Formats: sequence, C-alpha cells, structure tokens
Amino acid sequence: MPQLFKSIFDLSKKVAIVTGGSGGLGKAAALALADYGASVVISSRHQDALDNASREISEETGNHHVSSKTCDVTKEEEVKDLVGDVVKEHGRIDILANFAGMNIPKPAEEYTLEDWQKIVNANSTSVFLCCREAGKEMIKQKSGKIINVSSVRSEYALPRNYLGYCATKASVNMITKQLACEWAKFNILVNAVAPTVIETPLTEHLLKDQKYAETLKARIPLGRWGVPEDLAGAVVFLSSEASNFITGQILFIDGGVTIW
Repeated sequence: MPQLFKSIFDLSKKVAIVTGGSGGLGKAAALALADYGASVVISSRHQDALDNASREISEETGNHHVSSKTCDVTKEEEVKDLVGDVVKEHGRIDILANFAGMNIPKPAEEYTLEDWQKIVNANSTSVFLCCREAGKEMIKQKSGKIINVSSVRSEYALPRNYLGYCATKASVNMITKQLACEWAKFNILVNAVAPTVIETPLTEHLLKDQKYAETLKARIPLGRWGVPEDLAGAVVFLSSEASNFITGQILFIDGGVTIW
C-alpha cells in the first residue's frame, strides 16, 4: 500500500543543524524546519544574535526544541564541537543545512590573497567541514539529509565584484554532487538550493545601486527579488520524506533566471 501523504513533510522526530541560522536565509530555513516539528540547533559566531533568533523561532512556531550554539564554521575544532554537542544532547543528526556564507564584493584585479582565502574558507571550507563531521554521524545512522546553499552564480557570472563568490559557490555544487555519490550507499542524501538575488544583508550592496539592481531584476521572469521565505519550502522538502529519491541535485530558486 502506498504511503499516505498527509505526514510526508512531518519532521517531528528529526534533529536539524542550521549553520548561519541567526539571520537572513538561515533563520528562515530554521523557522521552517521548526514549524514542521524538527528539533533545531542554529549556529553562528554571535551568541546575542543566536539568542534572539532561537527565541523568535520558538515563539513563532510554538516549538520549544530550538536551541543554539556559537560556532565559527571555518574552524575545524569548533565544527567538531558543534556536531559532538548536538549528538550528545539529541542522540543523532538527521538534517544539516549549511547556510553560513559571505561575499567580498571587489573587482577581480583588486582581490588580495587574504580576501581569496577568507571567502574560500567561509563559503567552501565551511561546507566541507560541516558535511564531513555531520556525515560521520549520518554514516553511523545509515541515514541523513544535507542541504547546502549554492547560488545561480555557481553557473552564471556577473560583470563585476563576484569572482570569489562565483568560484566558491561552484565548488559547493561539486561538493554536493561528490558527497551525494560517495554517501548514497549510506542513505545520505545531499542536495543544494541555488537562489538568485535574495533580499538579505549579503545583497544589500547590490540593491542600493538602483540602475544595476533594475538590470538584474529585468533578468528575473517573475519580476521580483526573492525573499528568504522563498527558500523555506525547498529546505523542508529536501529535509523530508518527500525527497527520499532525490540526491546530488542543485535546485535553482531563481524566479526563472536560469531558463533563458
């Protein structure tokens, strides 16, 4: 008999880690996961922001299994501590959503080696570390869902200021596909969401330039910017049983940008 679909998105028995979970896209993802019943641990580098976000998520969803832990996801030992603490408290990790990231908007010729290493660590190394450490636990469990955050800029360049961002998001795509391939035998499903411009502090510098912003918006068939909530449904879908036969995919959440 086929499974009934009423509970296919139920996450009430799942434990999720959301990095970059105190603001912007990460907070929206954490709120959506909590709203569908998951026990959610959000992380970032700033405890005050985490405290505010976890309180707001708990109040808005009525889910009292929302907690936080500071973690610099570019540092190996801190990532190990984050994963270890979650396993110690909850016994398992079912979902990892990697939302930590940044951009350094400079012309390519002005990029310093320090800039390059910083953005590689923030956008690429952090994904590797978090996937590796959470993956070790998921391998023991023989199950897990990982959602990385890529971008349309992983495949489409911009005329200025995006060398580091484009390169590191392209690396996220290949990390996602390679882990999906290697870990399929453990029933660990690894996918990525790839948004276009979403209104967050990370894109504020783009939207302030009205002429440039209108040029970018003209490329979006739906005719509007994305908002953090636009990613929420995709994150729930890729975390739930509804996506149990989907792995290694880059899901573009872009208002149609990539169709032309």
